Amino acid sequence: MLKGAAGLAAAGLVPWSASGLARPSGTGPNIIYIMADDLGFADLSCYGRRDFSTPNIDRLANEGMLFRQAYANSAVCSATRIALITGRYQYRLVAGLDEPMGFTDVGLPPDLPTMPRQLQAAGYHTVLIGKWHMGGPPSYGPLKSGYERFFGIYGGGTDYFRHNVPAEGVPHELSGLIDQDELDLRDGYVTEIFGTEAIKAIEEAPAGRPFFMSLHFTAPHWPWEGPDDREVSEDLSQMMHFDGGSLETYSAMVRSMDGEIGKLLDYLDRSGLAENTIVVFTSDNGGERFSDTWPLIGVKTELLEGGIRVPFLVRWPGRVAPGTVTQQTAMSMDALPTLLAAAGREPDPAFPPDGMNLLPVLDGGAAQSRTLFWRYKAMEQAAIRDGDWKYLLIGGEEYLFNLAEDERERANLKRREPERFAQLKERFAEWNSEMLPYSLLNSSWNVKQGKEGWADRY
Repeated sequence: MLKGAAGLAAAGLVPWSASGLARPSGTGPNIIYIMADDLGFADLSCYGRRDFSTPNIDRLANEGMLFRQAYANSAVCSATRIALITGRYQYRLVAGLDEPMGFTDVGLPPDLPTMPRQLQAAGYHTVLIGKWHMGGPPSYGPLKSGYERFFGIYGGGTDYFRHNVPAEGVPHELSGLIDQDELDLRDGYVTEIFGTEAIKAIEEAPAGRPFFMSLHFTAPHWPWEGPDDREVSEDLSQMMHFDGGSLETYSAMVRSMDGEIGKLLDYLDRSGLAENTIVVFTSDNGGERFSDTWPLIGVKTELLEGGIRVPFLVRWPGRVAPGTVTQQTAMSMDALPTLLAAAGREPDPAFPPDGMNLLPVLDGGAAQSRTLFWRYKAMEQAAIRDGDWKYLLIGGEEYLFNLAEDERERANLKRREPERFAQLKERFAEWNSEMLPYSLLNSSWNVKQGKEGWADRY
């Protein structure tokens, strides 16, 4: 009954008071959660990028906290986004098993108490600018999952210039720009468009309510197109531009995103909002072919450190000490309990998060040891990090690494430390037994949310 009432309230069909999710006047800080797409661990100059600089994103590190041990929930995008918005391991939902999510009738169930929905219940105006990639219309979408305002794309990527031209193999409704639920036919470089729309959304936010904005860029995801590469766009036969680009093009893509973030930060300063606004920056997974991941190895789609470790920066004036660095292990799903705590709200007890509330660390507390898990593509890869130790299955081989001494994952210690190796492997098996099996993804009874069986395991 409570789940049904929450779904009706989110759809605007019953008063908030009737749903039991009272919507008070919000008094918490504004929140902007910025997510890059396929950005590598060392692709920011504050993390060590050597051939170009990112002064605006670096500003968040100088004025806030930099995490050295932050991870994405997955080595690919849609799975991480499901963990981010739910605060839970994505493998608890059928949609989280599709890595990355294809053009199937599977998506984020609209009735879940997502991060934007719970912040909305706390009085926040909720906005998504940019990439969604958790299921398309008519069954799924950001406006069905707690966002009041949406401008962006439903799918996994778009041509940076021809975003309204259907790409080969990609449905038009998934690659075109969408304003609320209507196709937007404007022209322009999509990174710049998202930056402009982010500022506009803040300007138009209702008075008297704090805002929560997810600003999810597609940069620097392929196709490899910088802001001056319109002619490249016109020559592409399909959006999946795996064989193009260059280090110079990649640099232009990242620097364009950095510039838009700079404009947003300047706007917060001019408008007097900066002092009461939390700004988070991260990536949805590790880097692609042009990314810098030093000293890590591995790329997107791999559970090596370079495929899952990501930049993570938090600025909160007056709360987070400027210029601080932490070794706290963090993960995408930590955002929900952390940001809800910052807003003075507890997570929905019927949908408890797997993520950790990082607020004590942001307040200057000591790093806490924890255990994190990953799996990928029907168990082709698996990993567990427990403290400094990591078990990894990849390419049919098993490994044990001490990340405190060997971040590059070169020295396999499974024969030197057989008991630790066996213990971590057993802990992974126990955790994995609690997650949904990959077989559900292709089962005829799992396609529509609300069916008996897997839906009961939310």
